[in-house]
Amino acid sequence: MSKILIVIDMLDGFLRPGRALYCGPQSEAIIPFVRAKVEEYGRAGDPVIFVADNHDPDDPEFQRFPPHCVAGTQESEVIQELTGLAKNSVYLPKKRYSAFFGTDLEKRLKKLKPDLVEVVGVCTNICVLYTVEELRNRDIPTRVYRQGVASFDPEAHEWALKQMQSVLGAEIVESGASGRGQAGDQAA
Repeated sequence: MSKILIVIDMLDGFLRPGRALYCGPQSEAIIPFVRAKVEEYGRAGDPVIFVADNHDPDDPEFQRFPPHCVAGTQESEVIQELTGLAKNSVYLPKKRYSAFFGTDLEKRLKKLKPDLVEVVGVCTNICVLYTVEELRNRDIPTRVYRQGVASFDPEAHEWALKQMQSVLGAEIVESGASGRGQAGDQAA
């Protein structure tokens, strides 16, 4: 089975205290799980796509959110804990919530033809949700690891997981410390 790991916005701008859109300790807590998934993919030689907010300095999104992850700044870089772990990885900059909007992700997925896309990252109710929505609207089987996603808003996090499972048909999985999902451990 061919599979791809999409790592969403595991960036300095969201995961480091003091940043304008720091997602809180609950987001920092997923780093070991996400690292284990990236390492797993790295060992298998499976593709890892690091999707990264990468805004222009005058991005219209800054009318809704404080300026963050401006292209070329430290904030737009993948956290060091995740770099260099998978040789078959790419950095995919994005300017909106969905990893598909204004990127070549759809073209990459058509070329790779994965049987499964696994998703981890932040924020569950924003960029993770809107990327999963796009994956499922393309009928791509999608798995989201509960321990691999987080948000600054716990209620919205839970709501988004339920939406991804019940409305979009994504598989929401509990997983052990090894990073391997247990088929019977679905949660919502």
